[in-house]
Amino acid sequence: MIDFRIDRRSGIPTYVQLVLQVKQALRLGDLQVGDRLPTAKDVVGALAINPNTVLKAYKELERDGLVAPRPGLGTFVVKSLAKPGMAESSALRRELARWVADAVAAGLERTDIEALVSLELEKTFIESDPSGKQGETS
Repeated sequence: MIDFRIDRRSGIPTYVQLVLQVKQALRLGDLQVGDRLPTAKDVVGALAINPNTVLKAYKELERDGLVAPRPGLGTFVVKSLAKPGMAESSALRRELARWVADAVAAGLERTDIEALVSLELEKTFIESDPSGKQGETS
């Protein structure tokens, strides 16, 4: 099950935040084929958002071929975004968590950390693929 979080100050529409969180959970293997997403009613109750927002997010995920509704049962994951090796990424995740904690301890804020990570990702993927197309998936 996924626990959605909404950042009302981000400027990112709420339904997009829901879509991005499902896609991230699919990439990380936290959601797998056959898993049921929370009902719109549950999401609305937990986040105090409009039911249409949840339905819009789920419709977008359905259009992307990632989930499918089953009338009377809910919305289920039908496709994974996890790459081979993601299940074994726990060591990398621990190292990254340590790095982020060190960055915060050094006084960096979230936007500073995001800028550093973004810069390194850009350098890495541009150097390995000068066309800039590597990693361009939704």
